[in-house]
Amino acid sequence: MSETEAVLSSYLAHLAGERGLAANTLASYRRDLVRYVEHLKNRGHVTFGGVAEDDVTAFLAALREGDDEHRALVASSAARAVSAVRGLHRFALREGVSGHDPAYRIRLPRQLRRQPKAIGVEEVERLIAASGPDGAPLTLRNRALLELLYGTGARISEAVGLAVDDVDLDPAAPQVRLGGKDGRTRPVPLGRFAGEALEAYLTRARPGIAAHGRGTSGLFLNARGGRLTRQGAWEVLQAAAERAGLAGVSPHMLRHSFATHLLDGGADVRVVQELLGRASAVTTTQVHTPATADGLREIYAAAHPRGRR
Repeated sequence: MSETEAVLSSYLAHLAGERGLAANTLASYRRDLVRYVEHLKNRGHVTFGGVAEDDVTAFLAALREGDDEHRALVASSAARAVSAVRGLHRFALREGVSGHDPAYRIRLPRQLRRQPKAIGVEEVERLIAASGPDGAPLTLRNRALLELLYGTGARISEAVGLAVDDVDLDPAAPQVRLGGKDGRTRPVPLGRFAGEALEAYLTRARPGIAAHGRGTSGLFLNARGGRLTRQGAWEVLQAAAERAGLAGVSPHMLRHSFATHLLDGGADVRVVQELLGRASAVTTTQVHTPATADGLREIYAAAHPRGRR
């Protein structure tokens, strides 16, 4: 038995005994590390002393490319394998078998993020139409909330964090000021549907709902007159989705739908990033001149399905 094989055996015993890894996880580690030790053997290494960083990166490349005997691994599986390799080298260093750790600077492959699915315009309309019983105060609130989430691409935290003064229903240029994660605010135009829904809520529903509470500047209120929470807003969305017969709808899905439908309508990706509060996502190598308020409003009105006035 070679040194690498012996250390691998000891490491797996360590994981099973002292770390108490689950059987499935241990089996995956064993499979990945047996392949790694074989990889080292094919590169002329049967001890850890001569293993270099290039040997480890070559293994990572082999994982992603695959060969005649192994299928290419997706990022998540490759990340697990690299994590196992790094653990093996740390163990060899700690046990005094190796005087260095060639995997120390190896970065895990970036895991692929699954993008949320955008729902269609007709599905959005069904969702909003399912806000609740016509004319009820909480129905007016629910409709205003859903119209705002889809009409502005607001995060749910931004929506429930709004104050009444953050909404400007000036007929010439209606807008809402959203506060992003960086603490800065950004003006986002309001289309006719969102503007009308907010006006109906503010004039016909919010005063009566607020009378049940102790007074708050929050825009969206719960039935007791206090500020609507993230969980409360989530429940509003889920209830409407259930009534509309839509499964798996989330606030982030509405945000993604907002962006997708704007792009489908011809809006430039940089304008969409700006409306989402992601202007910084444009790289510094790109020339980006932020659109004026009037320019954003015109692009929004032309591209968003419910942005026309």
